[in-house]
Amino acid sequence: MLTYRTDTQPVGIFDSGVGGLSVLQEITKLLPLENILYYADSGNCPYGPRPAQEIRHLAENAAAFLLEKGAKALVVACNTASTAAVAYLRQLWPQVPIVGMVPAVKPAASLSQSGVIGVLSTQATSRATALHEVIDRFAHEVRVLIAAPPGLVEKVEAGEIASLETLALLEEYLEPMLKEKMDVLVLGCTHFPFLRPALAQVLGPAVQIIDSGEAVARQTRRVLEQSGGLNPNISVKPAEIIFYTSGDPAQVGPVIARLLNYSQPPIIQPG
Repeated sequence: MLTYRTDTQPVGIFDSGVGGLSVLQEITKLLPLENILYYADSGNCPYGPRPAQEIRHLAENAAAFLLEKGAKALVVACNTASTAAVAYLRQLWPQVPIVGMVPAVKPAASLSQSGVIGVLSTQATSRATALHEVIDRFAHEVRVLIAAPPGLVEKVEAGEIASLETLALLEEYLEPMLKEKMDVLVLGCTHFPFLRPALAQVLGPAVQIIDSGEAVARQTRRVLEQSGGLNPNISVKPAEIIFYTSGDPAQVGPVIARLLNYSQPPIIQPG
């Protein structure tokens, strides 16, 4: 008689679109045995301009979808959805380990030599109480500058991570921060790590760029260890990643391939 193993179930990861792939990369590096379900809510991207109640509703739908597919844990790989909805999701599913994102303000404050750090985020995250609580708690000895460029998430969603338009948008919002002597930039959106080459071009070598991807991967490992959910991979079958999207798979697939350096677009299932 076969026994159903909870630990071999997949980890569910979702984001407003393809940005959470930056977190997926960190999780697969740290937890290469884990099967993963990735849900890109590209049909509703971006979340940033939406009100908090609507973001909670979209996050609930994404979480429910992944749980119905058998996810044993959820990673909310989206700063906007994390600040608006993680506490709500934990109330809905108290038995499910749920990992959210927190902008890396604390390490940025400790790294800064100039006493000025920046946060590059979406509009919703820039307004979120959670971000300002982190700033008040961990960054009271530094100045924190926040920029939320409209349209930047959409550039990443389209795979335009090094276009002239993307560079111009970054310059418009980051150059004023450079003039204020910012020396550490926190990427407060999971889409933005894919802009690191463009950001480095705009910021130069004097500004450190940090994000929360590695910390989220470590927290995912911790919660799986605590719940007994780490996959022992007792079979010879390699771990797999299954992609879903609420958008157009024909459009999302090539962008995923570009961002993850796949030789060809993966199969994207509608969700």
